[in-house]
Amino acid sequence: MEASYYETIDGAVRCFLCPHQCRITKGNTGICRVRRNVDGKLVAETWGRISAIHKDPIEKKPLYHFFPGSTILSIGSVGCNMKCKCCQNWQISQVSATEFDFSREFAPEEIVTIAVTDKDNIGIAYTYNEPGMWFEYMFSIAGLIQERGLQNVMVSNGYISEQPLNDLLTCIDAFNIDLKGFTEDFYRSFTGAAL
Repeated sequence: MEASYYETIDGAVRCFLCPHQCRITKGNTGICRVRRNVDGKLVAETWGRISAIHKDPIEKKPLYHFFPGSTILSIGSVGCNMKCKCCQNWQISQVSATEFDFSREFAPEEIVTIAVTDKDNIGIAYTYNEPGMWFEYMFSIAGLIQERGLQNVMVSNGYISEQPLNDLLTCIDAFNIDLKGFTEDFYRSFTGAAL
């Protein structure tokens, strides 16, 4: 699937999804390891590829006073734009799409069907790895979930560029931003990103 938020420059691509703004040469990926330059086109390699799917209590996101006591379908893929030194989900966040053994691909409509089949489910939480890295897939599902009157939740490191964030604000109902620390030095040394 062709990715959003990039430009081509002499065969390389510049990704604008996050503040890293990776310049990616042909055949390679950015820092996230899941957005690849394929012949001058940026490809989102995790489209439809799910590493984890589970029904969770909303409090596990953790969200407080957002539909308390309810359950939500949680989904994740692989890849992250940070390199946190003590990541709890490193087995999925710190691998590429080609390094992970996905059992199958899911069309957005299939995920929506799973979500709406459970009468107690309030929607979908995009979580486990950094969901911003599979922006296109998440955004497609979120629109369908919104049409069904259900909720979209994003559990994120918050390291995203302004335009993609503005686009997400049209369909994400709740965000949990996992703040890693409070200083620029800590962010640079601990996450490989900026505060």
